This record gives sequence, C-alpha cells and structure tokens, in this order.
Amino acid sequence: MGPSEASGQRDTQALLPVPQAMELRKRDYHVERPLLNQEQLEELGCWTSATGTRQWRTWFQCSHARARALLFQHLPVLAWLPRYPLRDWLLGDLLAGLSVAIMQLPQGLAYALLAGLPPVFGLYSSFYPVFVYFLFGTSRHISVGTFAVMSVMVGSVTESLAPDENFLQAVNSTIDEATRDATRVELASTLSVLVGLFQVGLGLVRFGFVVTYLSEPLVRGYTTAASVQVFVSQLKYVFGLQLSSRSGPLSLIYTVLEVCSKLPQSVVGTVVTAVVAGVVLVLVKLLNDKLHRRLPLPIPGELLTLIGATAISYGVGLKHRFGVDIVGNIPAGLVPPAAPNPQLFASLVGYAFTIAVVGFAIAISLGKIFALRHGYRVDSNQELVALGLSNLIGGIFQCFPVSCSMSRSLVQEGAGGNTQVAGAVSSLFILIIIVKLGELFRDLPKAVLAAAIIVNLKGMLMQFTDIPSLWKSNRMDLLIWLVTFVATILLNLDIGLAVAVVFSLLLVVVRTQLPHYSVLGQVTDTDIYQDVAEYSEAREVPGVKVFRSSATMYFANAELYSDALKQRCGIDVDHLMSQKKKRLRKKEQKLKRLQKTLQKQTAASEGTSVSIHVNTSVRDMESNNVEDSKAQASTGNEVEDIAAGGQEDTKASNGSTLKALGLPQPHFHSLVLDLSALSFVDTVCIKSLKNIFRDFREIEVEVYLAACHTPVVTQLEAGHFFDASITKQHLFASVHDAVLFALQHPKSSPANPVLMTKL
Repeated sequence: MGPSEASGQRDTQALLPVPQAMELRKRDYHVERPLLNQEQLEELGCWTSATGTRQWRTWFQCSHARARALLFQHLPVLAWLPRYPLRDWLLGDLLAGLSVAIMQLPQGLAYALLAGLPPVFGLYSSFYPVFVYFLFGTSRHISVGTFAVMSVMVGSVTESLAPDENFLQAVNSTIDEATRDATRVELASTLSVLVGLFQVGLGLVRFGFVVTYLSEPLVRGYTTAASVQVFVSQLKYVFGLQLSSRSGPLSLIYTVLEVCSKLPQSVVGTVVTAVVAGVVLVLVKLLNDKLHRRLPLPIPGELLTLIGATAISYGVGLKHRFGVDIVGNIPAGLVPPAAPNPQLFASLVGYAFTIAVVGFAIAISLGKIFALRHGYRVDSNQELVALGLSNLIGGIFQCFPVSCSMSRSLVQEGAGGNTQVAGAVSSLFILIIIVKLGELFRDLPKAVLAAAIIVNLKGMLMQFTDIPSLWKSNRMDLLIWLVTFVATILLNLDIGLAVAVVFSLLLVVVRTQLPHYSVLGQVTDTDIYQDVAEYSEAREVPGVKVFRSSATMYFANAELYSDALKQRCGIDVDHLMSQKKKRLRKKEQKLKRLQKTLQKQTAASEGTSVSIHVNTSVRDMESNNVEDSKAQASTGNEVEDIAAGGQEDTKASNGSTLKALGLPQPHFHSLVLDLSALSFVDTVCIKSLKNIFRDFREIEVEVYLAACHTPVVTQLEAGHFFDASITKQHLFASVHDAVLFALQHPKSSPANPVLMTKL
C-alpha cells in the first residue's frame, strides 16, 4: 500500500465517526493477484461446464418415501395436524374461528348480492370452500371464502349472460326472479368448476409462477378499480332503484349515468335504512380501532347490525310500509350436489381463466405476507391446487368462485389464529347457521347488506393514497397503477386485467430499451470503476474508454446499445470509417492511373528506340544510344518508384493508418465493454458485439470485454462468437484487468499473448 493511498484512507476514516472508522480499519484489505483474462481464469479456477440435471427421471421413480412425500405435499393437513399443539393453539384457533364466522355471515350474504345471486348461496360459498382449503392449503392465516372483487367479477358474468331483460314476463312485464336466479346459480356454479379446473391444472404443472407477472402496483390498481365497481354496483340497493343490466366496455359509466338520471325515483325508506346502517357500522369500526388494545375480541358490528336491522324490519314491516327491499326466503339445509352444464363451458372459459388468475394472485400475495411475518413457507403451486379444489368442489355444491379476504384474514390473525383449524371452526359455525338459523334473516333489508359492503371497501379505497407515494418513489410503477385502474374502470374487469398485464410487460421491454448508459472512470486509488457523470472522484483512464449499460443487451436494444456506445465515445465512428474508405478508394484509383501511365510510357519508349535504330547513321545511333540509355535509366527509376508506391498502396488498402491518410485519430487506443449486466445473449447480441469489434478496429481501437458471467460466456461459445480474431484473451475477469492490459499493450493484436501482471 503506497503512502498516498494510506494517507487517503486515513483522511476518509477521519471524516467518519469513531465506531465506523474502527470498523473500516478492521475491514481494510489488500489483494495481490495476477491479471486474468477468461482463458487464464478458467485454467486457474479449473472450470468445467455444468452438466444438466434430468429431474424428470425422478417423476417416474416409485418408493415408499416418495409416495409419502407426495401425499404430504398434496394433502398438507396430514403433515401438521398430528403435531398440532392442543394446549398452546386450540383456544386461539377457536376464538379466531368464531370471530371470522361472525364476519363471514354478513359478508357471505352481502357478497352473494354482488354476484347477482340469492344471499343463501353466499353462505354455501362460506362453508364448502373453507373446509376444503383446511385440508389442502399451506397458509396458516388466510381466510378463504367470499371476497368483494371475486364477487363483482362473478356478478359481471351472471348479469351479462343472464340479464334481467331475458326474464320479463309477457303478462305484466315483471321479472321472473325464480327462473333468473336458477339460471344465474347454474352459471355461477359452472364458472366455479371451470375456475377450479384451471387452478388445479396450473398448480399440477407447477405454473404458480404465473402470478409473478402481476406486480404489486398492478394488483393494487386493479383491486382499487374493482372496489369502485363494487361501490357503483351497490348504489341500486342503497337508493332502491331498478337498473338495466350492463356489461362490457364503458358499462360502469353508463350505470353511473343511469343512477344519476333515476335519483328522483329513489325509495326514501331504503335510503334512510342504508344511511343509518352505514353510520352504525362506521361508528363501531372507529370504536374498535380506538379500543383494540383493551378488547379481547373486536365488537362484531356487522353481525349486530344485521340482527338489529332484521328485528326492526320484522317489527316495523319495512317492506310493506316503506317499500324497502328485503332478502326474502332463505331455505334451511344444504342443497344437493349438481353437475356443471358443459354447454356453458365455451361462453365461460375466458371469464374463468381471468377469475382464476386474479383469485390466486390475491390469495398468494396475502399468504406470503403472513408467512414472512410468522416465519413459515407457503408453496405457491400447492396453494393454486388448494384454491382450485375449493372452487371445484364448491362449484359442484352450488357455490360461486371464492378467494381470500384481507379483512377476515387480519381478524383471524389478530384473534390468535395459528392454523387453518380456525377456518374449519368458522365453516362449522356457518354450517349451523345454514341448517338452523338462516331462515331468521329473511326480513333483512338488502340496503343494510349494501351498506356493509360499502363500509368494508374502506381498505381498498384507501389505496388511492398509492398515487402520491408512487409519484415520489417510482413513476413507472405509478404509470402501471394508473393504466390498470383506468383500463379496468373503462373496459370492465376481464378486459382491463388483460390490458394491464400486456401494458406492464411492454413497459418492461421499453425500460430495457432505455437503460442508463455510462462512461466509467477509476475511483482514485481503487480498482473500482463508476460513472464519471455521477462520481466526481472517478477519472477516465487516459487512452482507455470504459463503457457500461445498466440492462442486458438483446434483440430489442442491441442497435440502441451500439448507437449509444459510438455517441458516448466522443467520436463519429461511422463518419471516420466512411472517410477512411473514401481516401483508400482515391488511393486505389491513383494507383491504377499511375500503372496505366507506366504501361503507356513503356510502350512508347520501345517504339522510339526501334525508329532511331533504323533511320540514323552510326554516329547518330551512338549519340541516341547514350540518350536512350539515360532515358531508360530515368524510366527505370520511375518504375521503381511506382512499384514502391504500389506496394505502399497495397498496404494501405489492407490496413492503412488514419495518420497516413490524413484523418484525425481517436483520443483513446482501447475500448473496454463492461458486460456485468448481461444475463443472457441472443444471436442479435452476438452479431452486434462482433460489429463493434470490426468497426472500432477499423479506426485503430482495440476492443476488450470484461466482467462477463460464466453462463453468458458459455452462450457466447455456443453462438460461435470466438474465432481467430476474437478470442478469450479479449475477455477479462474484471474491468480493472482489462484496463491494465490495455495500458500495457496499447498496440496489442489478437494474436499477441496476454502477459501476467500483478495488480
């Protein structure tokens, strides 16, 4: 370590606090190693190509251990239930299950209305899928069941394929509600079966990674738009209006306009009921937030509101006296299973795939949050299978597609839930209500359920605060959020999701086409190279230009990479190459003219010699012979000069120097490309790199590559990148290695061996 380097480090440490300076001194290190190119690095590290593993062979192996592992993998309850600590976890799971069931009851009734179905089917969807997930799920804290976003997506399907206009009775122009509800239940249950088949199939082929294409800004923008859809869909129950069923692009806008036009027709009793119920629910939630540390369990505001509203409706007669719409008959007991209608598959398959992806994205995102918080692992593929079986079996028992609810999951965790035993307890409680207590809610006003839905949208509507935070942190993510939101609002939930996914993927491609290009300089007294525009202490190495891109180079940005490289080098490479070619062409033409002139002079001199020899006297002949010999001597000298010039021109045509041609020379003799950002290469990338070597060698600049990862080197070899002119001696272990070699060999040719140099 030199004196200047040591003094620089002491100055740096003097600026730091004492503990940090001591820690920095402990971490001081000095490395001395040879300068390494790729060939020497492979020899020093004993590199061998990695052999591909054939994992598919294990799929067909059969053994007791493998059968046991597969059983535990696909039926996780067998793995954790025998080891369940009763004394530690049972009480917490019982309380959590009861708390979730209390929330599940009103939400199940309300979200069934969102799906366009009778409320009792929301209770069915709160029982069967929850119990199935208890057997197959890997998350210990999420609460599976009805969810607002899923319900509104199902509602858009049922209302578009079975609109009210299809069930108008010719006699009095009223809607045949029984036939309409039966048709929509068949649609929803068939849709649930298809959603389950998609999810199970994708899970079995280990396609759980598909959710990675749904980024967090996309999911949050989508759920925010869905919450707006939910809010608008409940306005007809809040104001007691009869609205036309709409679906497709701009349906939300048309619905809002229709609500505004029909506001004078609102039922006053319905509006008052919804407002009172909403105020009560908001006050209870505020009270829970204020007293959550003192209360062992949150106050079940929704359940108490439903019970109170049902009692008041029954006692006062809200339906008959004030025209308030009520839930109506809720049959007791469970419905028998029914096979899905295969004739509906063709019309539902597109909706089913969208709902399957959205439902899984919501479930796995919540599951991973709780898993990280409590220190366990969630298997995304098994979660896909578990959610798919919940929807598949639920669809056979007349349920509509479900996912998990954030609000119920938070309650399940906060109430002390540790496993899905809490989910099993809540499903059994819902079963008791279905069998014995469901019919007691027949006088429940639908406006109260709508108020409960709107109040529960607070969490998702609060996601509008993402806009200012994303504006400050990442505007590309904000763009994804806004495009997703606007597309979902204008084009409906299914088309909006497709547009959002396509836009986010295209944005990734665009961002790789617009990376940050930088010229690197050496930070003083280090082997670190940083952008000279960002680091004031980074200095360009004289005679060496170091270039780096922040993104990998492939077919979409290879040309942009080459253009940026030539621009950042500070010289017009293409213009210099064209000027060189023009001057070489002029030299060639000059050489040809000289050769023609030589041939003519030679022929003329031979003719003159013959004429003199025939017509002159001996004396004249002697005198002419003397002159002719002088002329031949001068001609011979000219021939030699022309021949010599021809040889020089031949050299020029093969590799004339810019200086000899009178052209300006680059201010650097070597170019180092930092390829540390490359994660893969394609054929276009390889061609672009070869063209860079060719172009810069034309202007007498040698090119070197640095910091290339081993898989990329393997791909370069497979793509025949290395040849006689470009070898692994042009590829170095680090940028510093390449710079040192370039400084020691400013006129190095590809054939020259690389000398070992100490750092």
